[in-house]
Amino acid sequence: MVTTDSGLPEGWEVRISNSKNLPYYFNPSTKESRWEPPEGSDTEKLKTYMASYHTSAINRSNLSSNQDGRIRCAHLLVKHRESRRPSSWKEPKISRTKDEALAILSDHEATIKSGEKTLGDIAVTESDCSSARKRGDLGFFGKGDMQKEFEDAAFALKVGEISRIVETASGLHLIERLE
Repeated sequence: MVTTDSGLPEGWEVRISNSKNLPYYFNPSTKESRWEPPEGSDTEKLKTYMASYHTSAINRSNLSSNQDGRIRCAHLLVKHRESRRPSSWKEPKISRTKDEALAILSDHEATIKSGEKTLGDIAVTESDCSSARKRGDLGFFGKGDMQKEFEDAAFALKVGEISRIVETASGLHLIERLE
């Protein structure tokens, strides 16, 4: 039974990770913690709650400068049931097909290209990555830090450009080069 406006089942709460500075789900009575929502969550309520209360603005003081060939990107991830980990902060079990994920991401891509919303605007509520809380911002990374397909696409972009849809073991991505 969901008892709060957060959409979480009774006994669950949102806490902030000390190591990653990201929200996670915790049940104080069972001491269980997890990145994905617990079973029984109302995902629509949870999505709204997380977007309202746990979306952090990018803290630029925590971002290192672009040095040693490192770049900074944001992404919008849509997972499917064949993804390496078919769950996310929004959904404990993702059951959509790869084709359904592709259709969802294609719609987001069209919205971004039309100028109606930015990748970051959409990522906050729609990305299946925990970076959604940071508008999809992954921070700085270098060669060898990401999955090869993601890295190849990201390093091929110029600052301000958005990739075509990129497939990795994690799911389907749109990538924006920030720096």
